[in-house]
Amino acid sequence: MTNKENLLKGLVKENPLFVSVLGMCPSLAVSTSLENALGMGMGVLFVLVMSNLIISLIMSNEKLAALVKPVRIPVYIVVIATLVTIVEMVMHAFLISLYNSLGVFIPLIVVNCIILGRAEAFASSNKPLDSVLDGIGMALGFTAAIAIIAIFREFLGKGTITVWGNLVINLKGAFTFIGIEPIGMFVQPAGAFLSFGLILAAVVAIGNKRKEKLAKGAAK
Repeated sequence: MTNKENLLKGLVKENPLFVSVLGMCPSLAVSTSLENALGMGMGVLFVLVMSNLIISLIMSNEKLAALVKPVRIPVYIVVIATLVTIVEMVMHAFLISLYNSLGVFIPLIVVNCIILGRAEAFASSNKPLDSVLDGIGMALGFTAAIAIIAIFREFLGKGTITVWGNLVINLKGAFTFIGIEPIGMFVQPAGAFLSFGLILAAVVAIGNKRKEKLAKGAAK
């Protein structure tokens, strides 16, 4: 696998949310606005990249690897928890509104299946550079996925898209044009599951169509 393939695989082919269906809890909980989705994405990007790098460096050293392997999962969690604490402190200091909005889901990054999964499945058995590229790709794929869900939910639920802070795109005119009100259910918990299901169904349908075209092309 080339560096480019390693980096890009997390965006589509192995997208952690739409393909592997990992990290659903924070994805559905914080995707009420694009701002929240981007904030969570930034946090996951930092933690995933740095944890992949640190764990790869540890496991690449034969002596350290021999000590860590029997208790590798607790070691991974300690590394991840330390990085999450840094993210939480930085957000609390400089992005207080985002910190308050994300709430308990910031410390819950520690138990995000994507981060621990990449540590065990990839970083522990690959070189540091490969692990960093894997982390970047997976984090960007995760961020793109929750951003899509957030845009879908906020538009249908409020008629707006909150990009960041006071930068809000007002699209209520689209609802006024067709004579209906925004559907508030989409920014509620039930709307999160419905939105995820609809988007996932669309992703699967597009993937199946692509496979069919490739199969027909190969047959010719």
